[in-house]
Amino acid sequence: MESHEVVHQALESSNPKEVAAELGISLSLVYKWAQAGGEAGSGAANPLDRVLKLYQLTRDDHILQWLCQQAGGVFVKNPPSTCKKGFEVMPATQEIVQQFANLLASISQAALDNSITREEAECIRHVWDELKRYTEGFVRCCEEGDFVHLTEDLKKSHLK
Repeated sequence: MESHEVVHQALESSNPKEVAAELGISLSLVYKWAQAGGEAGSGAANPLDRVLKLYQLTRDDHILQWLCQQAGGVFVKNPPSTCKKGFEVMPATQEIVQQFANLLASISQAALDNSITREEAECIRHVWDELKRYTEGFVRCCEEGDFVHLTEDLKKSHLK
């Protein structure tokens, strides 16, 4: 999805006049943000484009982490793709199920005494982040058609 499409979608569920007033800009500029820019469109560089450019120039993940934190989330960088041709779908699928089971086990173990300590929360976070990382790798390999290297990457990550 292009940035102007994201802005357009966001404006559909909000009041563009209020957005313009709160930002101290014209309503027409807000609407231009929701249009394609460049030679084909009449849109203007929107805040998403500018934040992306700032990230591309600095390559500082703290920018993305801060944005995600402000939105109530966390930023987890996708692993680099190492997919090549060759399919081992079943082991990769089983690994996702196992990692999900590990997450549930971590949560259950931590909640046994009806409270979760800081250390237990950190353990749960670690298991959850590993599940997200692995699952993202799995989805990328689905898109690229390779699971052999996904299994290899998993073995390497467990050795760390």
